[in-house]
Amino acid sequence: MANKMVDIKTPDGTADAYVSYPDDGKTHPAVLLFMDAVGLRPNIKQMADRIAAAGYYVLAPNTFYREGRAPLWEGASILGDRPRLMQLVMSLTPDRVKADAGAYLDFLGKQKEVTPGSKVGATGYCMGATHVMRTAAAYPDRVAAGAGFHPGGLVSDDPNSPHKLVGQIKARLYFGHADEDPFNTPEQQAKLSDALKSAGRSFRAELYNGAKHGYTMADLPVYDKNAAEKHWTNLLGLFKEALPA
Repeated sequence: MANKMVDIKTPDGTADAYVSYPDDGKTHPAVLLFMDAVGLRPNIKQMADRIAAAGYYVLAPNTFYREGRAPLWEGASILGDRPRLMQLVMSLTPDRVKADAGAYLDFLGKQKEVTPGSKVGATGYCMGATHVMRTAAAYPDRVAAGAGFHPGGLVSDDPNSPHKLVGQIKARLYFGHADEDPFNTPEQQAKLSDALKSAGRSFRAELYNGAKHGYTMADLPVYDKNAAEKHWTNLLGLFKEALPA
């Protein structure tokens, strides 16, 4: 395995990011990993490594790069400052997410370890799930598969709500909803599925019983090992089916 930090030029500056990929001299499909609100940290890098070990070139950007290079705080301390956390999350407007995603995709397309001309996969956690949806909608011919786990913010009354973009998406989608998640209610989950069905999109949505928001994150108190391993099975299964090796 090979891994390193890289800098990616975006319309708003420079995003620091972590890349991980098989060090075998071959080319591999690319995967975008969109972090949760706790930020780019060792746990996210370990998750990128696990995906890479399955045969992918993985890019995990610090989506809060406008605020500074990662880490921006100690561990999960940001969770104790909810106003600051929400300000950061809300700063990632639809236009910023779209522009950043274009830069990330362009970066991946230029890497010699990435299969030339191949579509990418994307996975996102918490707020990262909205980035997956916006990326798949903005670049439908460049994203083959997208997944969101314990997602938040996918359904709202906002005209730019991700669930209203499903008609633009061509990627195969998977959602792993947490059973105990105040940021993604059963009503929101149903509304997302209804929108996807109405648009004729290829998707699968599951409820992870007993799991809390953040269940995939091994460095957080809400981590659920069984749910996290189920997430790995479903995520890697989606990529295996949708991304040609």
